[in-house]
Amino acid sequence: MNVTAGVETIEIKTNFRGRPEVYHLTIIWDNDEAVLVDTGVPNQLSVIKEAMMRAGIPFDTLNKIIITHQDLDHIGGLPELLNDFPQKVEVLATEEEKPYIQGDQKLLKITPEFVSQISALIPVETPIERRKAILHVLENPPTAKVDRIIADGDEIPLLGGIVVIHTPGHTPGHISLYLKQSKILIAGDAFMIEEGRFVDPDNCVDPDLAKKSLRRLLPYDVQTVICYHGGIAKDNVNQRILDLANS
Repeated sequence: MNVTAGVETIEIKTNFRGRPEVYHLTIIWDNDEAVLVDTGVPNQLSVIKEAMMRAGIPFDTLNKIIITHQDLDHIGGLPELLNDFPQKVEVLATEEEKPYIQGDQKLLKITPEFVSQISALIPVETPIERRKAILHVLENPPTAKVDRIIADGDEIPLLGGIVVIHTPGHTPGHISLYLKQSKILIAGDAFMIEEGRFVDPDNCVDPDLAKKSLRRLLPYDVQTVICYHGGIAKDNVNQRILDLANS
């Protein structure tokens, strides 16, 4: 879905975790380069490429992927993208998230208990090979090399500047991104939208810190927000973030 000139969301519809979900990736581009924010779950390469084609974004302009954090639904498609595109695509993430994305450490939330929960959610009519494939991905998450470390306050020079905002709590190195020119906040999982309401993210490693991190978004004049879980909101965004931070 087109958000504004040079900014597009890509909807990934899946029931990967045993329930229907929609993830909202973001792609930012100009005439020379394109940057993808997060990659969804595995086996979504065709959806991403089709969205780029519809938006008129040449495949060979994709040169950066920014990973907001380590969760499987954000990094799952990363190796496929890197292997499919012939050009060098640089992977950007924070220092805290790097070892998890690269597979040097196990993903914080993929515990034996979590795998058991997901296994129980898989419909009984699911073919055994499909069930095995889902569990294999959980137990052996995709990994990829992080090429560049980004940190709070860094600015990527595209479409007037993409500012990195460290918003830890959902994971230790979680980031959100602010597009200065269009006043768009790419929230990642700093918060979610459910039935039009801004709500706290679920499954945080540190819920209290995640709540405090919302205040790091308040200095920015946000006209549009893109939540990975929930999509786009444009109505009274700054006040709604403040209300959530104070709740």
